[in-house]
Amino acid sequence: MRNEDHVDLLIGTRLAELRAQHGWSLDELAERSGVSRSTLSRAERAETSPTAALLNRLCHVYGRTMSQLLSEVEAAPAPLVRAAEQQVWQDRASGFVRRSVSPPHTGLRGELVEGRLTPGADLAYDRPPVPGLEQHLWLLAGALEVTVGDRVHRLDAGDCLRMRVTGATRFRCTGSGEARYVLAVVRP
Repeated sequence: MRNEDHVDLLIGTRLAELRAQHGWSLDELAERSGVSRSTLSRAERAETSPTAALLNRLCHVYGRTMSQLLSEVEAAPAPLVRAAEQQVWQDRASGFVRRSVSPPHTGLRGELVEGRLTPGADLAYDRPPVPGLEQHLWLLAGALEVTVGDRVHRLDAGDCLRMRVTGATRFRCTGSGEARYVLAVVRP
């Protein structure tokens, strides 16, 4: 089994556990999240790799950040995570690769994430996973267009954007090379 398939299986299992903990049927979760019942079912059974947009919607419903959700599928938290052991997740459909840099810990409010978008990648979220989330995006390489609500920010390597996320966001790689950034996330 490929590592990506194993991660998808762990994510699917955790999503099913969360739904069961809330006592929701697939139909109830579909209504709450705006995601079709069949897509939810396929994600829970790991028949498909969930997209970043899908995970974002589910994180919103469950009141978690994506890092929290991904850390919940890992073993016991440690204070140090070596680079080779950091959780990497890929949204193959959008060209987005996400690395959880911070050691996972559900009790902490801050986390660091590395994001990479392939040229032309366009990643849109219709809502934040947690309303009022504070994010600091430091672009390390490439060119990135970040839309927060109706405001568009164009970033070049070295630029840093601070935002409080309450609505829709969009990340678009506008350069000819990969956009690579560090995202500091602070829960309210």
